[in-house]
Amino acid sequence: MNYRNQSTPDRILRATLGLVMLTAGWLGIVEGLWQIVLEVFGWVPLVTGLIGWSPLYALLGWSSRRMRPGSWHP
Repeated sequence: MNYRNQSTPDRILRATLGLVMLTAGWLGIVEGLWQIVLEVFGWVPLVTGLIGWSPLYALLGWSSRRMRPGSWHP
């Protein structure tokens, strides 16, 4: 059973955003509190983009995937 709730463009955007956030934090492009925020929260879009499932989407019943006729989606 497929539980993904993100489309391919959504996943690419999330993973890219996560990598940019982590890189900015690790390289010290921003400093102080913002550096810590990027280093901690950059993992969220990266991981959700890689696995294709967003807990927030699931909680709200959203999906960015296009449904195919005859397919079932929880």
